[in-house]
Amino acid sequence: IELKSGILNIFLKTGIVFTQVDLWLGLSYCDGKWNKVTVNKEGSIVSASMNELREQMLEPRVQHLNVNSPIYVGGIPPEIQNFYKELGLEQGFGGCMKDVKFTRGAVVNLASVSSSAVRVNLDGCLSTDSAVNCRGNDSILVYRGKEQSVYESGLQPFTEYLYSVVASNEGGSVSSVWTRVRTRESVPQNVPTPSRVHSINGYSVEVTWDKPAGVIGVIEKYILKAYEEDGPNVPITSAELADTSMLTGILTGLCPFTNYAVTLTACTLAGCTESLHALNISTPQEAPEDVQPPTAMSFPTFLLMSWSPPKTPNGIITQYTLYMNGVPIYFGNGTKYVVKDLAVFTPHQFLLTACTLAGCTNSSQVTLFTAQLPPSHVDAPVLTVLDSRTVYVQWKEPVEVNGILDRYIIYIASNEQNFTKWNVIYNSTELFRDFTIQQLFPGTEYLIKLAACTGGGCSISEASTALTEESTPEVVPAPKAQSYSSDSFNISWTKPEYPNGIITSYGLYMDGVLMQNSSQLSFYAYGLAPWSLHSFRVQACTAKGCALGPLVEAWTMEASPEGTVDIFVTVDGSKDVQLKWLAPNKPNGKLTYTVLVTGLFYADQ
Repeated sequence: IELKSGILNIFLKTGIVFTQVDLWLGLSYCDGKWNKVTVNKEGSIVSASMNELREQMLEPRVQHLNVNSPIYVGGIPPEIQNFYKELGLEQGFGGCMKDVKFTRGAVVNLASVSSSAVRVNLDGCLSTDSAVNCRGNDSILVYRGKEQSVYESGLQPFTEYLYSVVASNEGGSVSSVWTRVRTRESVPQNVPTPSRVHSINGYSVEVTWDKPAGVIGVIEKYILKAYEEDGPNVPITSAELADTSMLTGILTGLCPFTNYAVTLTACTLAGCTESLHALNISTPQEAPEDVQPPTAMSFPTFLLMSWSPPKTPNGIITQYTLYMNGVPIYFGNGTKYVVKDLAVFTPHQFLLTACTLAGCTNSSQVTLFTAQLPPSHVDAPVLTVLDSRTVYVQWKEPVEVNGILDRYIIYIASNEQNFTKWNVIYNSTELFRDFTIQQLFPGTEYLIKLAACTGGGCSISEASTALTEESTPEVVPAPKAQSYSSDSFNISWTKPEYPNGIITSYGLYMDGVLMQNSSQLSFYAYGLAPWSLHSFRVQACTAKGCALGPLVEAWTMEASPEGTVDIFVTVDGSKDVQLKWLAPNKPNGKLTYTVLVTGLFYADQ
């Protein structure tokens, strides 16, 4: 059923039979009064009527109509529109509707039987001010001119209007169909402050308010917001309430024993408005949360206990109770207590209780020990050099442990860093008394210390010295060859990345021939041909052997060519000559040629 452009269209589809009834109404229904519409199917006759107007259609093939699905009034939801594309459905109904009745049964109360409604009041018009007057013959002229669009302002919010365009010239005029459009809703005005707030507990409140007056449109939702008093203008928590028929809501997410300012926000599709004033409330106290267990500064025979206030006190803390091994040993408002006359390195169970007027909360239980002492003396480790990269370390257990021995730590430093940086090479609770240090550098002096640890700390021994055996150098660098003239090179290099001992000599090979064997880090080669390619390689040696670095190649600088250039001329015609020539005997570099020609030439016309 569709009302469009003054025509009431009835579309009926049963099986494969499609029936359409069109009832011409014109603008007779646009009088601001109620109109009665009746749609009837009796056998093969489908009829439609409105007030005194009636139209019917006879379709012998029409089948019996059984309705076993939901009935949609005013439009259908978007998710099922694709199933009824042949109906050409447009935007939903806008206006007022009441007293809907089917053949069987009484008048339907749409507000009580509908499963969902979108921006529509189902019990008549939205208000006495929203009655629709379609402006039949009393339509007014909005625009006259030659443009094809116009902007009209000054309309009433959430009001339905009909527009028709008349195109005219000297020969006459033609009119469009009437097009229906509804203006948008306005933002709510004068949203009231909540009338009452009742604390359910320290975390939630029940808020009651009055319905805003003078709202033009449909209220889509209410929003309750809570702000901290004297805090930033950002709500701490909020609650959206889509059921606008209810004027009471629950606001959760509050903190106990806190002052809040509660506001009400009303929203239409055009926007939201928050109440100008807020209702101030104070949430009641609750039992504390996040009570932290006590901590202690341990000494051999006593514990200096301390604790912090709960992270979330939820009120005023009235008392702390400290339990040791299940027995209360302290009551009061302090945050420190000394537990005396305890044995050395003895475990004790502690628990803290914090209370407000609303109740008490326990912390988790924690086990605390009286302090140990570090060992009195640790002997220096015994070192055995196994090869150029390995040292075997042995040690003894301290005579006076002063607690429970829980780990050994080995520290190492080398002469490569001037013994200034100590690194941990071993840290274990296995309590073995030997360890093999591997992957050391050959020919390097190491200092090694041992630390023995208890819960009271660590004691470190004196350092023992070990010198690994030398080996051949590693990562010998490539030489850097630079030519500043056409017959010489300046060659330089750096020390190996891993000397593995004391470097006794450096050897420089040029074109496979040993040119120098000394402790120098540079060499000057001369008497070479211009623009000649040569190869260089550095050899580094310790007492254990030598190692070669990578091979590099370099060219001497270019010089002027030597010799003559022989040229051959071949005449190819009256205007062409072909030139050929031979390179000089000694190019002394990369050659480029320039051809010079003298004589008479034809000029381009």
